[in-house]
Amino acid sequence: MATVNATVAGVFSHPDTYLNVFEEVSKYNVHLNVLERAWAVSLHPKLQTVQARTATGIMSFLMHEIVYFGRCIPYMVLDCIPFFNRFKIQNQKIPTWKEQWECAALVLLSHVTVELPQIWLFHPIATYFGMDYGVPFPKLSTMALQIAVFFVVEDAWHYWFHRALHYGPLYKMIHKLHHTYSAPFGLAAEYASPIETMLLALGTVGSPIVWVSITGELHLFTMYVWIVGRLFQAIDSHSGYDFPWSLRHFLPFWAGAYHHDVHHEKFIGNYSSSFTWWDWMLDTESGPEAARRRRERKLKAVKAKKAE
Repeated sequence: MATVNATVAGVFSHPDTYLNVFEEVSKYNVHLNVLERAWAVSLHPKLQTVQARTATGIMSFLMHEIVYFGRCIPYMVLDCIPFFNRFKIQNQKIPTWKEQWECAALVLLSHVTVELPQIWLFHPIATYFGMDYGVPFPKLSTMALQIAVFFVVEDAWHYWFHRALHYGPLYKMIHKLHHTYSAPFGLAAEYASPIETMLLALGTVGSPIVWVSITGELHLFTMYVWIVGRLFQAIDSHSGYDFPWSLRHFLPFWAGAYHHDVHHEKFIGNYSSSFTWWDWMLDTESGPEAARRRRERKLKAVKAKKAE
């Protein structure tokens, strides 16, 4: 800790401090916005040691932890407020503080031992395939298109491998841990075995790598936005809350918390992560609404057969 403190102090006591370099960058790059200028400072030759730490795993890992646990805190607060119980899908099952603490401890251990190495290796691998990390940032339309593609590809990966993990032996050896809680809550989004964590994470980090290796166009900032969006989606889908303003009420093909909550309650079906179309096309939807539609289809088929 003393070494880290000395390093940080040294950076900001040196003539070429972060703020001084920021002023220099701003002076000659007026076309960049504030965020782009701050990003450019981390790449400045005068702060090469900061660049090395910023552009690699440490910054990415810290971002992951802040976003993950930061996104979970609001749901933990809502669990303590009776008013919001009306929006809880399985409102008879509110997680206890003990359950949440035990879940958080295992998730943090998994992050350090399993996800940190993956995050640490991602940047050099992605830059090898041509990922950009300079300034200016890509256009918002470009970022939106790429992130939309990542969501679609990751959803397909998640569906097939998640469904495979429900196969008897694989479920017992790997996936059962994730189903410890039949009524999920935000912290449980990454409560899983190391094998499952690595397997499903390949869909999240692999999609951008495949994209940049084919197109040669991907920015590290876009990657960060994608990871934040994917974390939000994973935590929200495990939150156990279905609000009137939840995205699924505006995008019928968005899975959301209700779709995944039913999966945890029934332990089968609803294998997709972000969208409902794979479950709909392959008839793996779960829950009372899906059961009603199946009964209606069977009844319709019986009536059609009798009419022949």
